[in-house]
Amino acid sequence: MPLGHQGSYQRVRSQFREKRLSPGPVTARPPSPRVVAGWILRRPETLNETEHLRLKAVLVHCPELDALTGHVRSFGQMLSERQGERLPQWLDAVRRDDLPSLHTLAAGIDRDRDAVIAGLTLPWSSGVVEGHVNRIKMLKRHMFGRAQNPRTGGTLWTLPSASGGRRRSGGAPASARPRRVV
Repeated sequence: MPLGHQGSYQRVRSQFREKRLSPGPVTARPPSPRVVAGWILRRPETLNETEHLRLKAVLVHCPELDALTGHVRSFGQMLSERQGERLPQWLDAVRRDDLPSLHTLAAGIDRDRDAVIAGLTLPWSSGVVEGHVNRIKMLKRHMFGRAQNPRTGGTLWTLPSASGGRRRSGGAPASARPRRVV
């Protein structure tokens, strides 16, 4: 039983010619969600004209995304200009819109509102401390055999040393086993 198109080659060719020569509208591929998220998270003045127009076209078709964009940008402004005193008004505006994911964020912020306001207002940062904590956690994972290479996602390994090594109880000699490195 033959499968596929039963018509002739000329018929297919004429159909493609008609499609190719028809003055149909040329539509651009829609931007990916990652690209749209990048446009939303960037400052509006850093978008070029094309990006600004394409973002505007996306926001026209999705009112929820338009509301989300407003909230994200106002929060970014609060963060960059250290205006933590505006947080209660921002939370109220978020609760008025029907955006469940932002409602979850607002509930989390409410649990520790004073600390968030202080973080948005005060010039001090705990970034250095967090970096040290992150490094210590990675070293601890390494010691317990759960460290992973950030590039490949696999466990960090090196080739066995040529100097040999002491034999552990059971299994191959230590020099035959791969070693983990940081």
